[in-house]
Amino acid sequence: MRFADLHLHTNFSDGTYTPQELINRVSTTGIESIAITDHDTVDGIPTAIEAANKKDIEVIPAIELSTEYDGLEIHILGYLIDYKKEELIDKLDFLKKNRQERIYKMLSRLKEMDVFIKAEDVFKLAGSGTVGRLHLARILLKEGYANSIYDAFAKYIGERAPAYVCGFHLSPYEAIKLIKDVGGISVLAHPLSMKRDDLIPLFIDYGMRGLEVYYPEHSKATTEYYKGLADKYSLLITGGSDYHGDAKPEVQLGSIKLPYALVEKLKEEKSKI
Repeated sequence: MRFADLHLHTNFSDGTYTPQELINRVSTTGIESIAITDHDTVDGIPTAIEAANKKDIEVIPAIELSTEYDGLEIHILGYLIDYKKEELIDKLDFLKKNRQERIYKMLSRLKEMDVFIKAEDVFKLAGSGTVGRLHLARILLKEGYANSIYDAFAKYIGERAPAYVCGFHLSPYEAIKLIKDVGGISVLAHPLSMKRDDLIPLFIDYGMRGLEVYYPEHSKATTEYYKGLADKYSLLITGGSDYHGDAKPEVQLGSIKLPYALVEKLKEEKSKI
């Protein structure tokens, strides 16, 4: 059996490992095919491909786009994209600035709660990568405002917490169209977190082609449920660990091993475009 993990993050978004370090770790798991799905950036892909070639690991060019619909934060994965295409790069530059603005808005809300975090600390942690809530959570933990990453999200910046700001200037429709325009296949990430399965048919109408069925937070029953939905709507099935390195130590690399046959189905779908 060959195995894949189609949801991995590097330090180009909110993971803690460089692409090279991530590839080195993947090489010890028996996984032979991966997708780098950094948030709103493709900057880590070339380095990952170069490192993976030395380890006989396949890297599928991918991305995780953050979108907003009806006040909900919804993540759309794009697989087998042409990550060098100019229209994609231009849009990602816009989204990077959007993410920076969002951090300032959340810091303002935290200040109203007497939680004082410096913007420069968050941006320094993010480095040249796209900044996100996980960076802010790590600073909240470091400064003693939270006992864990989970606690930081629960108390302050989770979707139902007081300092949370959605504020993404990209809709699911726009994300799905963008992925299609750069030759990719769009998949709904961790659908359970959306808590709006009624939106799945709408996203299919937009052109979405798959569901992320295998995911660490999906129980066996949840996995079977989403497999059933994928079958019902003739959608592709994907999955991955959503590995972020030390930022989310409870998620282990190798915890999700996707049968390579599902990668082949993605490639078959790509061949139809």
